[in-house]
Amino acid sequence: MTEATRFTPTRRQALLLMGAAGVTTLVPSLSGLGAARAQETPSGQIVVGFSQEPTVFNPHLLHIEVDEGVHYAVFDPLFDVDPEGNFYPLLATEVPTVENGGISADGLSWKVTLRDDVKWHDGTPFTAEDVKFTLELMVDPDFRSWRRTGHEHVTELTVVSPTELTWKMAKPFAPYASILASTFIVPKHAFDGVADKNEAPFNSAPIGTGAFKWKERVAGDHIELEANPEYFGDGPYLERLVLKYIPDLTVLYTQFKTGDIDVAGLQWITPDNYEEAQTLEGKEVQVVGTATFESLTFNMERPQFQDLKVRQALYHALDKQAIIDALYYGVPQPTETYMPKESFYYNADLPKHEYDPEKAKALLDEAGWAPGADGIREKDGVRLAFTNSTTSGNHLREQAQQFFQQSFKDIGVEMTISNLPPAVMWGDYWMLSQFDSVVVGLNTLTGPDPDTSDYFMSTSSAAKGGAGQNTWVYQNPEVDALLKQGGELVSPEERRPIYLKIQEIMRADLPFLPIFQYATIRGWKEGVTGYEANINNRIDTWNVRSWRWA
Repeated sequence: MTEATRFTPTRRQALLLMGAAGVTTLVPSLSGLGAARAQETPSGQIVVGFSQEPTVFNPHLLHIEVDEGVHYAVFDPLFDVDPEGNFYPLLATEVPTVENGGISADGLSWKVTLRDDVKWHDGTPFTAEDVKFTLELMVDPDFRSWRRTGHEHVTELTVVSPTELTWKMAKPFAPYASILASTFIVPKHAFDGVADKNEAPFNSAPIGTGAFKWKERVAGDHIELEANPEYFGDGPYLERLVLKYIPDLTVLYTQFKTGDIDVAGLQWITPDNYEEAQTLEGKEVQVVGTATFESLTFNMERPQFQDLKVRQALYHALDKQAIIDALYYGVPQPTETYMPKESFYYNADLPKHEYDPEKAKALLDEAGWAPGADGIREKDGVRLAFTNSTTSGNHLREQAQQFFQQSFKDIGVEMTISNLPPAVMWGDYWMLSQFDSVVVGLNTLTGPDPDTSDYFMSTSSAAKGGAGQNTWVYQNPEVDALLKQGGELVSPEERRPIYLKIQEIMRADLPFLPIFQYATIRGWKEGVTGYEANINNRIDTWNVRSWRWA
């Protein structure tokens, strides 16, 4: 099994993450931006199969990983992160550091210099006004921003010239470089005269600076993107990129097997097909570790989940090793946390899960949840019953749900399976916490940075009017304080105990039951080059500008 890249930040790298030290150099093989532009004419197409349908095309509205499959092709950030955790420039001429004068020694003053040869897909020149507009959009109280964390510290944002802007940080914030690396710049002029930016025409026909331009969307089937011949960097090498929506994972694998798709994207090849996939002629197959973890997640607003002993009992009743072995063929590794094992900040000393249905029953008895006439426990008029949802067509999760359902029934808990199409599942139902419980895979990190404020800070719940993806509606003042503290420290050695403690608290609170860290099985046709896994980004197409046919 291929081990994911281990990122252990040095003091120097950690200072960069806060914006207060140097950065490793650009890796030409990844972006090619330091080299002459490609001379070859884009040719051919690659079809990528996704089991979820991209539906959010403004990268700053609430969205999930699969939507970024479009964002990385159509837009660019100022700079990005490679698989080794190094930053490299895209729209910026260089990554700002203390050494190059882009950041003050205290990390509070920033200056970014932009390329002068970039155009939007409609031909309009890209300028510093677009960057200023994007950063201000993220914190606009009338905009349904997917992330305000970090951006809310930006003050005195000033356009010095079309290729230069400066700002002050209200306080040092270590993750901000990683946040900027996942902040796609959008065009100011596309929103001119638009009263409600949440409903802008741009949101359904995006204009970017990226290697590919929007061509068409056939809802429920595919999205077609075409080469941007004016792209400022190396590439694109493909004439077309087709993102095909295939909700059934068995069908996704079948279409990879038959050659109807060239790349098996999110949710990739399922472990039950791994053995056969390795023997397929003309196919490349690789097991890749990721920062994503699978969990059974709770809506902490529901009364039955507000009792810690209920959450503890459900964890004891969950035989996750049996699920990993029986359904996932032992490919992924069980975990007790959201932090990937490859991270410098991973807490290896958390209590190990114990499958013990009798202990589960004892906990519920102690908490006063008594069996009713139908055998389902209840307390103070509340039945210990809830729905559980995931995406229709994900047969492994559907089988896991049946495991959960039977295990929970054995301890007097009723779980009703209520699955939904991906576009519905990961829309308001998920983002606005309209569910009871969900089986979901999440990457809660910010690139290589351990900050999880967007997911665990109490102010990051969209259901409570915040901006972020705290869909658990999880609230813990100690976690809030630790996240703030961790964001203001510089040294990884100083930050590490804070993130170890956060994991310890989350493991004790159990707003979600951690099941396993993903080990995904990626597949692509022989001849597809440039495809590369990146634990620091959330989607396969992070470097699609470099993809080509050999």
